[in-house]
Order: sequence, then C-alpha cells, then structure tokens
Amino acid sequence: MRQLADISLPVNPDLVANALQWLEYVGEQQSWPSRTRFKLQLCLDETLTNIAMHGYTGHQAPEPPQIKLQLSQEGETRLVLDIFDNGAPFDPTARTSRELDKSLEDAKIGGHGLRLLRHYLEDMRYERLDGWNRLTLVAVRDDA
Repeated sequence: MRQLADISLPVNPDLVANALQWLEYVGEQQSWPSRTRFKLQLCLDETLTNIAMHGYTGHQAPEPPQIKLQLSQEGETRLVLDIFDNGAPFDPTARTSRELDKSLEDAKIGGHGLRLLRHYLEDMRYERLDGWNRLTLVAVRDDA
C-alpha cells in the first residue's frame, strides 16, 4: 500500500471545509476522475459532520479534539481513507442503515449517512485503539 497524503486537523467549525479542501487537492494531484472525488468527498463530509456533532458530546477527550486523515492507494484502483478521531467510541459498521421513508409526507431529515457510505464504498472497517476511533473507508477508483 502506498501512502498518498495525511493531515491532522482540530475539531472546530472549519473542520469539514478544511478536510474537503485537502481531499480535493489530493484528488487533483492524483488525477482522480470526478466521480471518485465526489464519492470520497461525500463520505468524508458525512463522517466528519457526524464526528463533530456527536463524537465529543459528553465525552472528555484526553487531549484537544482532533482528527487525523491518512489516504493511501492499494494497487491500481483501491483508495483507502483512514479517519482517526479521539472522541467517544463509536462503531458505525455495527449499525444498520435507517429505513427509507415510505412517503414524502413521512420523510425526516437526517439518518441516511450510513446508507450513502455503504452505497459508495467497497468496504468500511472500524477499530478502537488507545483512545482513538479509526474508521477505514475503502473506495474503488472510477474509470475516467
């Protein structure tokens, strides 16, 4: 596996925008097709938004709230994005996706992030190590 890039970011109101800007830059440098950039950005946005909103509520992290991102390439087509956070333990892979709403009148905002991740990713893995969550997102690079 070849590491492409990494970054550490504080958990603050600019977290998601800064992370997406970083990912866009790496995608441009690596000449990823637009669909590949889109799906990785969507999955990163969804994940970081949830971490920022829920990961530190009622949880005292041993150090300032922080996110670490590591992006690697496995073979010619697999992109591996590791998202580390020092928030509360949370394993999204153990959760089921929310049921789809039966009608527009019944529709509620939110709760479909896992469905999106499972749609766009080839694999998603979780582990907790030394006070850090590690969510690994694996996507297949699209053809141009």
